[in-house]
Amino acid sequence: MFDPAQLAALAAVHRRGAFDLAAAEIGVTPSAISQRVKALEEAAGTLLIRRGQPCTATPTGLRLVRHHEEITLLEQSLAAELHLPAGPAVTRIALNADSLATWVMPALAATEGLLFDIVIDDQDHSQALLRAGEVVGAITSHPGPLQGCDTVALGALRYRATCAPGFAARWFPELTVETLSRAPSLRFNDKDSLQETWAARLTGQRFSLPCHRLASSQGFVAACLQGLGWGMNPDQLTAPHLASGALVELAPGTALDVPLYWQFNRLTGAALAPLTRALKAAAKGLQT
Repeated sequence: MFDPAQLAALAAVHRRGAFDLAAAEIGVTPSAISQRVKALEEAAGTLLIRRGQPCTATPTGLRLVRHHEEITLLEQSLAAELHLPAGPAVTRIALNADSLATWVMPALAATEGLLFDIVIDDQDHSQALLRAGEVVGAITSHPGPLQGCDTVALGALRYRATCAPGFAARWFPELTVETLSRAPSLRFNDKDSLQETWAARLTGQRFSLPCHRLASSQGFVAACLQGLGWGMNPDQLTAPHLASGALVELAPGTALDVPLYWQFNRLTGAALAPLTRALKAAAKGLQT
């Protein structure tokens, strides 16, 4: 029904956000990309790409991008089943930064035949990308159900409120709403609510925290080690520092477990099966 080369051009423009970057990815000229997208828009009878910085797909364009990625994955899976030569399929998935920094990478490395286009998003928000068709799979804190998708429970990442001993001595003679309201905390981005959630559970009150914004899982740990602030860090990144005394837990016994689920488009479930198996194997070290 739709020209595969035109669909590939549309998907590349949406993923890369620009016609010249899409052209470089596919290996044609920007003019060719523009002509393919224009021809596809004429065939569809509607605008598919909002031209801007970045370029983004319209709702109809996004549905065609999803169609292209589904077909690509299905064809790659069929080729593998029939032992036919085929290049790797580009697979766009959403992962939270802490999972990527701790346990996910071995699963990605163990999965052959796929090229990953990874979107980093908070586990509380990544499901929205799957719902919108921006990705074919996502690690999320929401169990679902999500229409047209399957869900696999992975376990939970355990977080502890940690900081340097000197920071604790300076800012927390007592751990109270008052001291938490003054001490600098760390925040990954505006979607990150782990620090506020932990503080609310500890004190029974919800209040704002002064914070440094730092979009890096490893940077969170480094900032805590240097005394920049306190933050919720996963055990996998802080265990050696807690054992050595370089970091301390603000309130022992108050760990926060964040459940994680792998959700994926049911239509491409067979093509994503190797990735799903690898994620389940890699997640065996998570909390249950």
